[in-house]
Amino acid sequence: MKPSPLKIGPLLIDPPVILAPMAGYTDSAFRTLCRKYNCGLTFTEVVNAEGTVRSGRQTLHLLETGPEEHPIAAHIYGANPDTLATAASIIEKMNRFDLIDINCGCPVPKIFRKGAGAALMRNPEKIGEIVRKVKAAVSFPVTVKTRIGLAPGQVNISEVAHAVEAGGGSAIFIHGRAASNRHSGPADWETIARIKAERSIPVVGNGGISNAADVISMFEQTGVDGVMIGRAAVGNPWLFDEVLSLLNNRPYTRHSIEEHRSVILAHIEHLSTIKQNERRYQKKNSRTADEAAALHFRSHLHQYLKGFPGWPHVRRHLNTMHTLKDIMDAVDWILSGSESESP
Repeated sequence: MKPSPLKIGPLLIDPPVILAPMAGYTDSAFRTLCRKYNCGLTFTEVVNAEGTVRSGRQTLHLLETGPEEHPIAAHIYGANPDTLATAASIIEKMNRFDLIDINCGCPVPKIFRKGAGAALMRNPEKIGEIVRKVKAAVSFPVTVKTRIGLAPGQVNISEVAHAVEAGGGSAIFIHGRAASNRHSGPADWETIARIKAERSIPVVGNGGISNAADVISMFEQTGVDGVMIGRAAVGNPWLFDEVLSLLNNRPYTRHSIEEHRSVILAHIEHLSTIKQNERRYQKKNSRTADEAAALHFRSHLHQYLKGFPGWPHVRRHLNTMHTLKDIMDAVDWILSGSESESP
């Protein structure tokens, strides 16, 4: 059964299939590609609320977007409710975003040690206070992304979800693993289904998605209002198009090798532009924008080319790729069937 559009406040997200926020991945270049291939909603990388309030140039750079990215959420983190509210107000005035999402699930130590991210799950009442204050500071929807608990023996998502709804949150995005598990082990879809049954606000499931069929399974098994895709979309922005075909019960035709190359080239060229803009905020520019983009793109390249003949050979030489030309020479060698002289 095709799910209804996801309603987050006045927003209708259709299809209700969403790109998860991922540090180092979900910059404007990748978000734009995912939107092109029918991703319903994207998120910024995680943005420091304190840095936003201080007008930190590198923090504000993470909030740069393009007009083709709507709808898009600003994904912020922090531990102080007033600071989060002020940051949200600043972000709304940028007129670039459609909603504010509060990170209450990140397990990264540098965020957790500040009492932010997943550390907020220790105190659901504080999460409710944050949602209330942020909601009072802005006119657009406020949502929360979180985990099912801090550890397998500390699953308190029921209390957290209740606090989000009571605080006026417009939706909750739930990663079905405990924070201590990071991305390892199976995602607990049963718990996500339970929260969907308990709450009145929209519930979006996250975790355990490897392919388009998994998205359909999550909808069917949990009854969620939307599905969020993370790592499975890296190197495969076409995944959203494939999901849309399945949701509409129509055949899906895989893209061509030519399109594969053109998307990789568009991605890395956009990334190079981003890196050029970053140079305005950096005290030291030891690398050119071209070199910085090539370095950043290596993790994307692995996903774009895995499974192709010749990829193991290229992978062994990733550290020698320092320019966009190095990257595209490797791409052309792989996509040509690895028959010519190695790059």
